[in-house]
Amino acid sequence: MREAFVLVGPTASGKSDVGQLLAERMQGAILSADSMLVYEGMDIGTAKPSSEARGNVPYLGIDLVRPDHPFDVWQYVSLIEKQLASVAPGKPLLIVGGSGLYVNALVYGLDCDRAGPVKREYWEHILSQHGVEGLQTTLRERDPDALSRLPDPMNPRRLIRAIEQSYHQSHTTHSWRQHPRAASFAGLLPENDVLRERILTRVRRMYAAGLLEEARYLRACYAKLSRTASQAIGYQEVFSVLDGDLDEAEARDRTVVRTNRLAKRQRTWFRHQANVEWVSPDTNRSVEEVAAEVEKIWREHGSVQLGIA
Repeated sequence: MREAFVLVGPTASGKSDVGQLLAERMQGAILSADSMLVYEGMDIGTAKPSSEARGNVPYLGIDLVRPDHPFDVWQYVSLIEKQLASVAPGKPLLIVGGSGLYVNALVYGLDCDRAGPVKREYWEHILSQHGVEGLQTTLRERDPDALSRLPDPMNPRRLIRAIEQSYHQSHTTHSWRQHPRAASFAGLLPENDVLRERILTRVRRMYAAGLLEEARYLRACYAKLSRTASQAIGYQEVFSVLDGDLDEAEARDRTVVRTNRLAKRQRTWFRHQANVEWVSPDTNRSVEEVAAEVEKIWREHGSVQLGIA
């Protein structure tokens, strides 16, 4: 089983810079646990690491799927397991990300072998993120005949029950690992006013870097983006600008509001669902100082064993 050091926190908290510095220092690889960095071509709006950063450190979990394809955590874990085979066993692995569902899947595995609230909660998440289309795609991949047999294939409750039944009837490489839930992560958590300012600055930089042009490119390349990709924070707003429904200033403001809401949800999730020792990256602290404190936490608690192969 692989082991990794974990760095979590809300969006715009500075995880990428700290993770990059520590990965370079440790000569390790970064495993991204971000549900938006998986999409090819969606670079500016997701604050994807630059080509220079990715040239200095091996990255896993980035550019896994086209943005017109539905994607979920099950596919993510399957692809990560394949990517991990290319990383030397002795090479330090750093999980860096703010998607709690993805972090949880990496560290504790996926509950595929038995029904229960964990699995049901996941399918509810897929419904909220991908809609009925996401459930239909999952069932079609698992059992095409089951989808055709459903009397009402638009009914999400019927779809979820059929998906769960398909897992009961087959074996899977994933299973729930009984890891201690006390696995310790390091996390970055700026003060609220600092984080709000970081988010505002990030959104301004995204527009200055050409987010509108990137959105035009995506529209030109793909006839229809997946539900998750098209509604991603930042992209939904710039697509509305291209459609004439918003002006650029309104789009920026809405992106800032949605990003702040996302950061709040991420803070709440990690506070209640994970054992995190927090570091405060205030404006008067350098990346090197914050990284040193994160490294200290990792030395004290050690790495965590992953729930995937």
